[in-house]
Amino acid sequence: MLTEVHVPEDVPAAVGLIASGATILGGGTALMPALNDYGSPPTALVSLRRTGLAGITVAGSTVTLGATTTLAQIEHDARLALLNPVVRSIASVPVRTLATVGGNLFVRQPHGDLAVALVALDARATLAGHDEPAELPLRQPALVTAVTFERPEPGIFKYVKAARRRFNSASLVTVAATVVESGGIVTGARVALGGVGDHVLRAHAVEEALIGRPLNEATVHAAAQDGLTELSPADDAYASAWYRKRVFPVHLRRALLGC
Repeated sequence: MLTEVHVPEDVPAAVGLIASGATILGGGTALMPALNDYGSPPTALVSLRRTGLAGITVAGSTVTLGATTTLAQIEHDARLALLNPVVRSIASVPVRTLATVGGNLFVRQPHGDLAVALVALDARATLAGHDEPAELPLRQPALVTAVTFERPEPGIFKYVKAARRRFNSASLVTVAATVVESGGIVTGARVALGGVGDHVLRAHAVEEALIGRPLNEATVHAAAQDGLTELSPADDAYASAWYRKRVFPVHLRRALLGC
């Protein structure tokens, strides 16, 4: 069965093709291997590379990433040093030159580390045909045109990815968080996890255990124990579900305390 690739020149044309049943193609780093491996539908793809959705805008503290912006573009933009550790933990240089912001929102776990970071940053996705931005993570396929977030003050955003290899490996556990403190007490926390479920997890139990307490080892240990109830990891080629749960408290501590 042949696969037809459409390359529309604008978003409305892409929307029309998607409405007719075609599947969105961003950088292709996840979709194309699946098609090549299984030789199965979809048989109609919509490439977004000519739709004008690439680009990075920074206006004050507001950052907007076009959906077809590549991870390599983020990596090499000095204004986005905040995200440099995130994108550099993803795959390899050749993959990052193709993989896109929009595609990373929908790739299956234990991949999609940028999506984990964006959830922790309280990013919002602009969807074609929708007036209001959508909260991440997105559970249904959609045509994302951009992702917007507020750049936090230095030291507030935290990120750790545990993997079998330093480069080009899927996540065992990924932790991204924004933690705000005042007077030695956590006043705000937003924690996102990757590798421990079939989608990016917002760790509400961890957040609740942190807020109102000092950010120290005892607090983080207690938060990790509460967070274990939210995890639903799977066995895969990278690690067992048991192992992911076992090491989660370690990597939460490393992300939040740096040790």
